[in-house]
Amino acid sequence: MALPALSSSGVKFRRVLAHFPQELSLAFAYGSGVFRQAGDSAGPGENNMLDFVFAVDDSVTWHMMNLTKNRSHYSFLKVLGPKQINSVQNYGAGIYYNTLVPCNGRMIKYGVISTDTLIDDLLHWKTLYVAGRLQKPVKILTQNENSKLQAALVSNLKSAVTAAFLMLPESFSEEDLYMQIAGLSYTGDFRMIVGEDRSKVQNIVEPNVPHFQKLYSNILQDCPQVVYKHHLGRLEIDKSPEGQFAQLMALPRTLQQKITSLVDPPGKNRDVEEILLQVAHDPDCGFVVQQGISRIVRPSSVVQSAKTILTAENLPEPQTLLPS
Repeated sequence: MALPALSSSGVKFRRVLAHFPQELSLAFAYGSGVFRQAGDSAGPGENNMLDFVFAVDDSVTWHMMNLTKNRSHYSFLKVLGPKQINSVQNYGAGIYYNTLVPCNGRMIKYGVISTDTLIDDLLHWKTLYVAGRLQKPVKILTQNENSKLQAALVSNLKSAVTAAFLMLPESFSEEDLYMQIAGLSYTGDFRMIVGEDRSKVQNIVEPNVPHFQKLYSNILQDCPQVVYKHHLGRLEIDKSPEGQFAQLMALPRTLQQKITSLVDPPGKNRDVEEILLQVAHDPDCGFVVQQGISRIVRPSSVVQSAKTILTAENLPEPQTLLPS
């Protein structure tokens, strides 16, 4: 299964890509400048910032080329060179953002992440920062033939469905499912308390249900644990301890570790399978999963926000004083 590719209407996005080094393993656009959100009168606002993520195999080399082409995009960190920029990139969620960049008459923001870091996040939810973006509709602009990356993109969607199942009741609507999925990467994000619109998830999902369906319909059709009762417009899942245990065992590794650290008292050192079996029998299983996700999201969101102090201040370079 491939992620939906960008249609021919994406000429404006391709024109943006033309400004950057082309050594990209994946590039996608996302956010309110791309997809309509509740409250927008017609479509994506022409005044909204366009958000991009670029995955690159060699971050140092890519930043070196981009500094040559687009030096003004960078903050004062440009004077330190591509290796130091890459070092800053590796903190937190492993992504480096250049923000408030004028391009083709629009304001854009773009993040750079290494392909290996992205794959790790997609498979294991190490930070759920970029993986969370890719659980919601995005416009894929370019993608190379990296089979490991393609498999990781699909794995991330399957993991999102599994985690959502654990936090939902036995019966729910399709929109309930997409609301739960869209909210995963905001669970524990301090920005949802200070600054972000707290109805953000609903605003993302309501106008974009068809886009969510395109992402998840094949996964739901192939999932033996869910039954879609079309005449009721409801989905039903197996909430037995056996069903929940199977779902817990299918979660990404980092989330399993966070759940076990929440449940297992220090010093007991029980194996993961034993602990997850206990959680599967717990009436509060969904809440435990939610707390585990929060423990992944909160630290990376804090560090990533702190990094903007370094990466967003576009100060002039120091000038060399010439003798009079």
